[in-house]
Amino acid sequence: MHTPGQPPEKFVWPTFRYRDAKAAIRFLEDAFGFVASLVVPGQSDEEVAHAELLWPEGGGVMVGSQSAGDDSRAVRPDGPGWCYVVTDGPDALHDRALKAGAEIVDGLKEEEYGSRGFSAKDPEGNLWFFGTYRGAPSPS
Repeated sequence: MHTPGQPPEKFVWPTFRYRDAKAAIRFLEDAFGFVASLVVPGQSDEEVAHAELLWPEGGGVMVGSQSAGDDSRAVRPDGPGWCYVVTDGPDALHDRALKAGAEIVDGLKEEEYGSRGFSAKDPEGNLWFFGTYRGAPSPS
């Protein structure tokens, strides 16, 4: 569990670029419960140079505006990104996402490997998978 004001427990930060990063941030907060902890404005009022959104259960994602500026990393190739997010409350999160207008791709279900979860698309087509599976145990 992430403690506000402390570094996240995990240090993998998936990164997404959006045509409308401000709208994406609002969507990720409203539909999925991410919390924007840092938003750096871009060169125009419409752009976000960099944003960090914390996941309440640990870790987070980084987002920014898609741009053809000086930073070659800001140019996103065609096609959606995919991200798996661990949650202890997939049912409540599913209901929240539906209420916020998220497109549910796969509804709540129990997986054969023991996870319970669902998947949804954000407004720009990125796929978000939420489930209880925490990954394989660390090798000894």
